Amino acid sequence: MITLAKEIINGRRLSKADDLSVLLEADLKELAKGADMIREALCGNAMDLCSIINGRAGKCSENCKFCAQSAHHHTNCDEYGFLANEPLLEGCAHAHDNGVNRYSIVTAGRTMEGADLEKALKAYQCMHEVYPDMILCASHGLMKAEDLKKLPAVGVSMYHANVETSANYFSHICTTHQYEDKLAEIRMAKEAGLTVCSGGILGMGESWQDRLDMACELAELEITSIPLNFLIPIPGTPLGDTMRLEQEEIIRIVAIFRYINPTAFIRLAAGRNYFSDGGKVLFEAGANATLTGDMLTTVGNNTTQDREMLEALGFSLKEKPALHE
Repeated sequence: MITLAKEIINGRRLSKADDLSVLLEADLKELAKGADMIREALCGNAMDLCSIINGRAGKCSENCKFCAQSAHHHTNCDEYGFLANEPLLEGCAHAHDNGVNRYSIVTAGRTMEGADLEKALKAYQCMHEVYPDMILCASHGLMKAEDLKKLPAVGVSMYHANVETSANYFSHICTTHQYEDKLAEIRMAKEAGLTVCSGGILGMGESWQDRLDMACELAELEITSIPLNFLIPIPGTPLGDTMRLEQEEIIRIVAIFRYINPTAFIRLAAGRNYFSDGGKVLFEAGANATLTGDMLTTVGNNTTQDREMLEALGFSLKEKPALHE
C-alpha cells in the first residue's frame, strides 16, 4: 500500500477501471499510513474546520430513510420555520471566535425558494459583511439554477449537495428524488460559480462495492470537499435498528476515500463520536477536515477539544481572533 500511495503522490489516480479490491484486503495499519502520506504530500497539514446551524427544521417532504427530519418518519424532532437573522449571526460569531474556517446554514426540505430564500440571502449578506474572513457555505436541497446564482453575490462560495451513497444503492435510501437530481444540482452549483461539498452517509446497508463506487463517482465529479457521515441510527426512521459500523470499518472507509480522492478535503461529520477520543485515528488515516460543534440532530465534538487534539497531531489551524472586552 505504501508503494501505491507513492504512485498516487506522483500523479497516479485510481478509478472504477482499476482493481480496487486491494483497498479492501490491505492491512489496515498500512492502508491508513499510506492514506496519511497522501494527505500530507498533496494537501499539507492545514486542517479545515466547519460549523453548521440548522436554519429550518422538520417537515421535510423527502423520504430519505436515514433522516430524523423527514415528514414520512416519526422521530419527534424539532420543527420550526426559517430562523431570524439574530441566531444565524450568533452562530457565525461563535464559529468565527473559535477559529472555524467555514460556516453553513443547513435547511430541511426539498428546496429553498421564495420568502425563505430571501431571508437566507439577507443572512448571508450580513454574515459576509461582519465576518469577511469567514468562508460561507450553503445547504438548501435541490435549488433552481437561477436561485443558486444568487448565492455568490452575498458571499457564499460553496454549496453542499450530498450524493448520499452510490448510484446503484440510492433508490434503496430515497425515492422522492433521484440520484440524477443530485448530479444535476452539483452541475448547476458549479455553473453558478460555487465549489461543491458532496459526500454521504456510510453504514446504511450498502456494500463495499457501493462505497468504492461512491468514492470514484465523487472523484469523477472533481468534488472539492467530501463529508463522510457514519450512520447514527435514529429511532423512528426506517434505519433506526441498523447496526452501527465497527471502528475498523470506519477507518478503512476514510483511508479508501483518501486514496481515491487524494487532493480533496476528506471531511469527518456525523459518527465521529463513535470514537472516545474524537476520532484521532481517523485524522491519521487521511482525513484533513471536520465538522465541529453541534451537528444537525446529533451532537458533535466540542471545538476547543478538537483544536487541542488536532494541534497535538501536528495540524495547523486557523488562528482565533483576538477578542476585546
